Amino acid sequence: MSRLAFKSVVYHGDLRLGELDAVPANGSSFQFPNNEIRIHRISPISERCPPLSILQTVSSFSVRCKLESSSPVEQANLINLHASCFYEFKTAVVLLGEEEIHLVAMPSKQKKFPCFWCFSVPLGLYESSLGLLNLRCLSIVFDLDETLIVANTMKSFEDRIDALRGWIARETDSVRISGMLAELKRYSDDRALLKQYADSDCVMDNGKMYKVQLEEVPQLSDSHEKVVRPVIRLQERNTVLTRINPEVEDAFAVILV
Repeated sequence: MSRLAFKSVVYHGDLRLGELDAVPANGSSFQFPNNEIRIHRISPISERCPPLSILQTVSSFSVRCKLESSSPVEQANLINLHASCFYEFKTAVVLLGEEEIHLVAMPSKQKKFPCFWCFSVPLGLYESSLGLLNLRCLSIVFDLDETLIVANTMKSFEDRIDALRGWIARETDSVRISGMLAELKRYSDDRALLKQYADSDCVMDNGKMYKVQLEEVPQLSDSHEKVVRPVIRLQERNTVLTRINPEVEDAFAVILV
């Protein structure tokens, strides 16, 4: 392999699920003990936010390592774990001393399924945060810059649609296939809206035409330059279409609020 990776065996309890390559990320030297990934439990469902958003907020570290498959043989148990976590907004939890390592199911640009990103948090912190979010007692507010909403660009929609089609082709569970097809339709609909916006600065939704409105971004201080963005707000969809950097013609994005 072109990157340093540690082949690691994945267990859920005593059940051996398969093998994944653990690739250190962001200069980290993190490695699972004895190259064994022992999943202690699956986290509760996140009802409001993807697990990735929560862990990026509460973890003191960035991604510790990434797990991906290089096996020429399909590993059904790992693929099922990945699909369950990805579609049901759960994480697989590994206990290491006073830390929890959360395995977050991710799409893979290299098609190396299953793919997980690993985050570490103190014991109990993730589920405490999850409880507050699920009960609507806490909000996560992001600065909507290009980095944070890149997942909603035209390119990322196409990547997700391609990945979903691959998962649907491999899936045998009719309930999961139904959920995947519904998600595929949502991505396709949002991509179509974004294309309308990019092509004509307006969109047609439920028979009604919505045109771009220029909105001034609130300035954080007097030293910041005035920024005006072209925005379309679809209130019934809880959706905003905009160009994050108004100076860049192809910086279009869909924001779900």
